[in-house]
Amino acid sequence: MNYAWATDQVSVGVNTGAWHAITSANIVVQLTLLILVIMSVISWAIIISKKKQFDTIDKADEPFETAFWKAQSLDEIYERIADYPGSCLANVFRAGYSELRKMADSNLASNSDDDSTPMLSGIDNLERALKKAIDSEVGSLETRLGFLATTGSTGPFIGLFGTVWGIMGSFQKIGQTGMASLAVVAPGISEALIATGVGLFAAIPATVGFNTYLNRLRKHELKLNNFASDFLNIAKRNFFKDH
Repeated sequence: MNYAWATDQVSVGVNTGAWHAITSANIVVQLTLLILVIMSVISWAIIISKKKQFDTIDKADEPFETAFWKAQSLDEIYERIADYPGSCLANVFRAGYSELRKMADSNLASNSDDDSTPMLSGIDNLERALKKAIDSEVGSLETRLGFLATTGSTGPFIGLFGTVWGIMGSFQKIGQTGMASLAVVAPGISEALIATGVGLFAAIPATVGFNTYLNRLRKHELKLNNFASDFLNIAKRNFFKDH
């Protein structure tokens, strides 16, 4: 028997390449893949931009905090506040200092015994100003993190939708042809596997990025709250009446 001839007869040319599977997929699977690719591109853009944002803040906060504790007065720090652009701590300080000045110029101030430093009342106003500034900084750091969370949680399910749709197409072809050969089921299975892979490719980096930056965000929020507490203590000791 001519085995070479028999082999040529049973061989079937089935193209199971990834690009061929995508281009030959039905419109539903292609739209699913397009959505996942767009989500992945946006997620990576957010991850890169957030890294730059957090790194910039870290570099700006450290010298400001050092200068704050070395300064002889709050006025000295405020005069040099422009030297620390991008610092969250500097922004919180600016809000607290501005509120102190407003209180000193209002009817909440009264002269001390030595007539040198006005003594203030109504520290709740200062606390609210600091809290508002902290919330503003935290809100800025939280921007776009929600998209990473959404991509991480929905990406696998969107990919699963494409998987199910591809497998359904394979079963439909089996029903139409009455054959369960590789040539019939391979395209649908390829679509299904690609959709699953792209869904995971979009979801995994987004989830890692979200958890990483959420952890950094919490550290920044804690640092801001600690700084605000220190600022309040300094203000209480030097500018507020004892009640």
